[in-house]
Amino acid sequence: MDQHFIIDFDSTFTQVEALDELARISLKNHPDREEIYKQIEALTNASMEGRLSFTESLQARVRLLCANRDHLKQLITHLKKKVSTSFSRNTIFFKNHQDQVLIVSGGFKEFIIPVVTEYYIKKENIYANTFEFDEEGNIIGYDRSNPLSQEGGKVKLLRELDLKGEIFGIGDGYSDFQLKESGLIEKFFAFTENIERKSVAEKADHITPSFDEFLYINKLPRAISYPKNRIKCLVVGNVNEEALAAMRKEGYNIRHRECIEEKYLDEAGVLFCDDANQPTPEQLEHAGKLKVIGCFGKINNRKIAETACSNGIIIFDDPKNNPRNVDFIPRRVIAFMNEGKTHMSCNFPDLQPPRSNNSHRLIHIHKNVPGILAKINDLFARNNMNIVGEFLVTNAQIGYVITDVNTGYDAEVLNKLKAIEHTIKFRLLY
Repeated sequence: MDQHFIIDFDSTFTQVEALDELARISLKNHPDREEIYKQIEALTNASMEGRLSFTESLQARVRLLCANRDHLKQLITHLKKKVSTSFSRNTIFFKNHQDQVLIVSGGFKEFIIPVVTEYYIKKENIYANTFEFDEEGNIIGYDRSNPLSQEGGKVKLLRELDLKGEIFGIGDGYSDFQLKESGLIEKFFAFTENIERKSVAEKADHITPSFDEFLYINKLPRAISYPKNRIKCLVVGNVNEEALAAMRKEGYNIRHRECIEEKYLDEAGVLFCDDANQPTPEQLEHAGKLKVIGCFGKINNRKIAETACSNGIIIFDDPKNNPRNVDFIPRRVIAFMNEGKTHMSCNFPDLQPPRSNNSHRLIHIHKNVPGILAKINDLFARNNMNIVGEFLVTNAQIGYVITDVNTGYDAEVLNKLKAIEHTIKFRLLY
């Protein structure tokens, strides 16, 4: 069955509302700019939450802009830097689905086209409003015959397009939900990476905190194998808020607890702790999902480090009062989770592989016994998998292998890699 992906622009493809940003550019020197900014933002939110018709909101916002073509040039430069993180890392999806992706927005083509076409989205698949200008290049209005300038415009447009097949809608606003309400799309995904509008999210078929999550649940190719919003980061003890902000920015699901309880540790992929709150070796033996520990302080028991290592759990620690650990710990944890880097770990062998583009990265952690690498490579050879790069480091307990392979392989190979004798942990990184 054919599939189509209807994607919103403002606060979805980009992190911001473009008209709000245009106002901040065009009204920069206006004496009443702060008051006008608030009016425009209020009009935007009222429309997105379904409290004001889109037509009324758009008319009022454009009147307040006082913008021209030069302001639009500045806006485009700004928006290119504000593409939502999870969209920007999945460029390959857009490249491979050029005929299926449609940008449908109540925004304006003048600033949308220059941004999204850099992501292989076809110009003819971009549906949005258009400004009207006077002879001096000032914005004086917009084409009111365009259905997207009207209330229920996205519904009107999709009826005209008459797309066949399975249609998914992704957006943050009420106008996006209306597509589901009209029966024109299969599922509506409320996109909450940038903003969560509760009145919209509660009506969605699925809440997707990132584009990775959307691709994951629909079994579509993606840049990372497992969405970070599904990975719980357990926080116990005195952990600086700046460090947690870095993890939130990456998309991790932060969970605070007073002490380390097994039922919460068993669910966690990441643990942040301090000197006074560290897991016991026994707890680590049963923490099947745990991949990495960031300790804001030094690990106070060598048995903890050894047990973690033998169970495939890497640890990064730093002296308690070292001012660098606010940045050092989350940076090292993120580098391991994103690229498999183990540099500066206190219990894993050191490896800093370069990132490989246009390939998949596989991580295999196993007991340090002879012959494992040969078994891994034999499996690749028998399944015609081309190795782009391979790295092996060991310590007394484990062997740590990172293999970058080309994009074509049978998913069953991953299960065979997990089943190799003496395997401790295996994961597809990206």
